[in-house]
Amino acid sequence: MNTFTAIIPGVTGGWELLLILALVLILFGPRRLPEIAEAMGKSIRKFKSATSDVSKDVKRELDDVANELKDEKPSEAGKPEEPKQD
Repeated sequence: MNTFTAIIPGVTGGWELLLILALVLILFGPRRLPEIAEAMGKSIRKFKSATSDVSKDVKRELDDVANELKDEKPSEAGKPEEPKQD
C-alpha cells in the first residue's frame, strides 16, 4: 500500500492525491502553503506528545495497581476454616 494514500482513506491513487494538492494550492496560494504545513506539523507533534503522555500515565497507574496487589498479604477470607475444638 502506498504511504501517501494510506494517510487519507478513500484516496486510492496518485492522481486523486495530485488533484487534492492542486486544489489546496489554488485555494490557499503558494505563500500560505508553508505556513499551513508548519501549523499541521506542530499540531501532529503536539497530538503525538499528548497521546504518549497519556499512555505513559495509564501504564504507570496500571503498574502501581499491580504492585499494590502483589504487595498485599493474602486475606483471611481466602484461607480454609479450621474446625473448632471444644
